[in-house]
Amino acid sequence: MKSKSLLQNIKHDLPAGLVVYLVALPLCLGVALASTGRADLLFSGIIAGVVGGIVVGFLSGSSLGVSGPAAGLVTIVLGAITTLGSFEGFLVAVVLAGLFQIIAGFFKAGVIGYYFPSSVIKGMLAAIGIILILKQIPHAFGFDADFMGDESFDQKDGHNTFTELYYAIKYNSTGAVIISAVSLFLLILFDMKFMKKFGLFKFLPGALFVVLAGILINLYFASAAPEYLLSGNHVVNLPVAKSANEFLSFFTLPDFSVLSNPQVYIVALTLALVASLETLLSVEATDKLDPEKRNTPPNRELRAQGIGNMISGMLGGLPVTQVIVRSSANVNSGGKSKMSTITHGAILLLSVMFIPQYLNLIPLSALAVILIMVGYKLSKPSLYISMIKLGWEQLIPFIITVVAVVATDLLKGIGIGLAVAILFVLRKNFKNSFRYFTETTNGKQKITLRLSEEVTFLNKASISQALEDAPEDTTLVIDGTRSKEIDYDVIERIDEFKKYDAGSRNIHFETIGIPELKEVGGFKIVPEIKKIVNKVRTQDKGTQQKMTPDLALNTLKAGNKRFVENLRAHRNLLEQVNDTSDGQFPFAVVLSCIDSRTSAELIFDQGLGDIFSVRVAGNVVNEDILGSMEYACKVAGSKLVVVLGHSKCGAIVSACHHVKMGNVTSLLNKIEPSVSKISQQVSDITSEDGVQLVADENVHESMRQVLTKSPILKEMFDAGEIKIVGAMYDVESGKVGFFEEDNSLAI
Repeated sequence: MKSKSLLQNIKHDLPAGLVVYLVALPLCLGVALASTGRADLLFSGIIAGVVGGIVVGFLSGSSLGVSGPAAGLVTIVLGAITTLGSFEGFLVAVVLAGLFQIIAGFFKAGVIGYYFPSSVIKGMLAAIGIILILKQIPHAFGFDADFMGDESFDQKDGHNTFTELYYAIKYNSTGAVIISAVSLFLLILFDMKFMKKFGLFKFLPGALFVVLAGILINLYFASAAPEYLLSGNHVVNLPVAKSANEFLSFFTLPDFSVLSNPQVYIVALTLALVASLETLLSVEATDKLDPEKRNTPPNRELRAQGIGNMISGMLGGLPVTQVIVRSSANVNSGGKSKMSTITHGAILLLSVMFIPQYLNLIPLSALAVILIMVGYKLSKPSLYISMIKLGWEQLIPFIITVVAVVATDLLKGIGIGLAVAILFVLRKNFKNSFRYFTETTNGKQKITLRLSEEVTFLNKASISQALEDAPEDTTLVIDGTRSKEIDYDVIERIDEFKKYDAGSRNIHFETIGIPELKEVGGFKIVPEIKKIVNKVRTQDKGTQQKMTPDLALNTLKAGNKRFVENLRAHRNLLEQVNDTSDGQFPFAVVLSCIDSRTSAELIFDQGLGDIFSVRVAGNVVNEDILGSMEYACKVAGSKLVVVLGHSKCGAIVSACHHVKMGNVTSLLNKIEPSVSKISQQVSDITSEDGVQLVADENVHESMRQVLTKSPILKEMFDAGEIKIVGAMYDVESGKVGFFEEDNSLAI
């Protein structure tokens, strides 16, 4: 079954593997030359490429990731060889680094990869694309002073990314420029849709034709225009074995006598850390490029890389990491599974074994153009446009990562980008430490800071600022009932404010769900206590007696404000069931429409036993409803009657269209007076504005009927015992507007 799944996409994976091979070949040689500084060790890069393709490719859980020698390790490798005294001793460090990676994988250290923000990963991809373009332009012009695959700003040839461009243009090779121009034309041609209609071109990648064209043109130069001929360091330079024994001599065995040298373990640990980090970064980036959005298991990847490094070190190869350039080439070439990675490794092995002399005919300028196209696809303008659309919090870390990676190297640039992204996280953390809302109770302002779920020392600054900004002569409540964890630093700051600041500023300070510090042996500690639950209790007889009509109205307004701001009070509804089992003391009665969008308890953020809710289509008044209101106010003690309409009311729309249908007809007839009145004011009663005017008028009509048809409620109203108000609920915003605030709409 496994072999079948690996082969089912072979028509996609084989061409993709061929492209990756063409990209990997010069990079393996370039990184090897830069890492060792010795032409006789070029094969160490090939070994790493083969192991990364076949061994790591088979063991990895990544579908499209490609591993091999990485430019990011060049400086470390070069320094390590000098430190340990020999390349053979360095190979021991590679083996040990692999062992460390395997251990890290079993200890699930791969989770680190999940902590890199998307903006930074995308910035890394864009930066690698820009680096590929800038670094390969000199090779495309035939200026091959720097090794292929270099990603650092400062180069080994004494130049940097930008100065190299100047010298490349100044000292260009005409032959290389001609080959590059033809290569670029072919790649653009093969990217056009109409080329996919031809069978041969549909299967074989454009990169293969670029390489063949480059070889043929250079062979033509050899016979017809020798001054344009590319040779020496301008073409691939693989070691060519004349026999099987000579081929085996390209492999180097590690010298395990260096195990007694403590430096070998330091080098191994450094290699393991850097290689693992580069791998995890590449894994995240490749998964983002994957059209099928598959996720690579990071711990399995670390184990696969570890085994790969142990084998590479034993055979004389360089350290292996997953690398984004080869991985992105795989994605862009249509690879579907890990078979493309394995294929590239197999082709690399077979080609260096049997046809190295033909590989040495490939001009580097042709390969450079292939890499330039890979770079363009990594850093397309559409990527920048999409990041702009995501807003500043994504765009700024993205841009800074791009600039930092281009101006330094991969790891330093990622570090800078990550630091900027963390600053944005801290900024958001500062702003989202708590929810802030105010209400007025008995003419005194009450401010509540409801802390977020996780409160750490990072939140201390914003909470301290809020405490300092609290006005004098107010009630300030710190609500920690929704917090699972509150850091000691925050508790200490709240405790200090309570003891030293609140009293001097005449602030009535309360805490809910915040443990109080206790001093034991001269030290302040947070006692082990049961989590306090914020008990927003139901109305009782005492609170109802203190309630006035105006206070009842303000309570509903404050509740709707919480509802709109998604700051609903925390209630233990099961506890409120118990509270109301022996009696009820609601402070208001709300006549609302039966519409499913206007549940009074929800939109006014009230609990069980707080209000009477009377509902009927069109919030019209009849004897039963009046009787319910009279009971609520005269018997049960409610202080407020609210007639609540709502926008886009179906009953009002039906009344405006004069719908006749069974028992609905008699109900809609109760809305008819409002329809008739508004018809005299607007030309189209069925328009959206006309319907809303009827809804408003219908609320006032119901209020009038409450007072005219109920002597009990009229008497209580005249005595100031109750207040009757109209209101309109907006189904789009959730806001309730009270008509009593608008004199033109008063009774």
